[in-house]
Amino acid sequence: MAPQAHSTRRQLWQLLGSVRTGIILLIIVGLAVMAGTLILQRPITEPAKLHQAYSPQTLRLLDTLRLTDVFHSGWFVLLLSLLSANIVVASINRFPIAWRYFSRPMRRAEPHLFTSLAMKQAIPVQGSQVDMEKVELAFRRAGWKPQYVSDDRGSVSLYAERFRFARLAPFVVHASLLLILAGGIIDAVWGYKGFIALGQNESTNQLELPDGTHKALPFAIRCDGAGQENYPDGTPKRWWSRLTVLENGRQVQRKEIAVNDPLTYRGLRFYQASYGATGEVAGVRLLVTPKNGGAKQEFWLKLDETFSLDKDATVRITQFIPDFVVVENHIESRSDQPNNPAVQISVQSKQAAENKIWLFPKFPEFTHANNTGFDFRVQDLQMGYFTGLQVSHEPGQWAVWAGVIVMGLALALVFYFVHVRLWALPVDDGPGRLVLWLGASASKNREDFERRFGDLVDVVKQDLKAQASAAKRQRAELMAVK
Repeated sequence: MAPQAHSTRRQLWQLLGSVRTGIILLIIVGLAVMAGTLILQRPITEPAKLHQAYSPQTLRLLDTLRLTDVFHSGWFVLLLSLLSANIVVASINRFPIAWRYFSRPMRRAEPHLFTSLAMKQAIPVQGSQVDMEKVELAFRRAGWKPQYVSDDRGSVSLYAERFRFARLAPFVVHASLLLILAGGIIDAVWGYKGFIALGQNESTNQLELPDGTHKALPFAIRCDGAGQENYPDGTPKRWWSRLTVLENGRQVQRKEIAVNDPLTYRGLRFYQASYGATGEVAGVRLLVTPKNGGAKQEFWLKLDETFSLDKDATVRITQFIPDFVVVENHIESRSDQPNNPAVQISVQSKQAAENKIWLFPKFPEFTHANNTGFDFRVQDLQMGYFTGLQVSHEPGQWAVWAGVIVMGLALALVFYFVHVRLWALPVDDGPGRLVLWLGASASKNREDFERRFGDLVDVVKQDLKAQASAAKRQRAELMAVK
């Protein structure tokens, strides 16, 4: 039973760390990310748009499967965790071999090593020995820095290498992926997103979460102004909002935000998400002219705000209709836009009963009977608006960005650095025959390195040939002297 259990655990370990498992998990995570991109997500999308895009049954199914909030769902966290485990197990399985190459490189050139090398060359040598200094000089002229290595038998060989650290580059890639995945898991578990809608001069510390609940923020946010810039054809070009952060009743930060230019404070980002009219009036500028010839007055008045005309009379706005129309003796508004605005004011005095008057800014001559002793005219009006802010708390972003930076460095190591090794060993190849074995190994891009190895072999051959010619001439001179 014990050996069978051990075998099962080993099989599961190998399955978890296999390349095939990693590829399958990558594909599934990619499909999940694609779903989170293509399917409208809460709270980025307004509820009205969600109900407009999907039928009630479809939306209910998407919510049940957490497909409207993919990146905070439990199954997405599970996928990221499994992919992280696959990378960790694969790294554990492969690291000992890579570390052996890095920490204990095979410098000594044994004869049996050359049988396993894909790049090797045997160069016949004339004479009883090889001048290894000449071989060393040939290596150096080719840009290598060889070192002498001797064995127990006293034979001497040359060894040279470049970029040994490239053996560890794949594990740097693995570390960068783990950082990115860890950031995604942290954001999914401890991060959150919500929505805030503010009118002008409104402030709140309540964040509406995707499930409809509210979360209290440790500070308040206030909208000091917002607006929309349009293209010449009238389509929206840019939304902006001037926001102020309030903490303990004190202003601690102010910024004008726009799309893709958020305000960041205490780990929370406030993005410009939407902008629109509320259909209410923010203020009306009234021109008041006394009928008895007194001084004119001009002032701004908000809805239900009271203004003293003199010591006896006051005026206030009691009703506003942005797009006035009469339908079957009923006053209605056709839209929230001020296409045909109507303002009802109430004038109260001590001597007379309350007098309500309708004013039409686009038709100033058309007014109700006015027994107040004042003439009223709307000079200007400002519509109320709301700015929609998407709020996100992503505590794992530092890990994601750190992983991206490490990934860039790791890919540079992977693509631009190759661990290459060279050996040179004189070998007795039989009675009276001496050869110089040259061998090379490259961790990748072997085809590209073969050309450089061939150039080095040619240089060594030329040097050995020159050495043999010099030795031959020397022997000839000695014979001539004798």
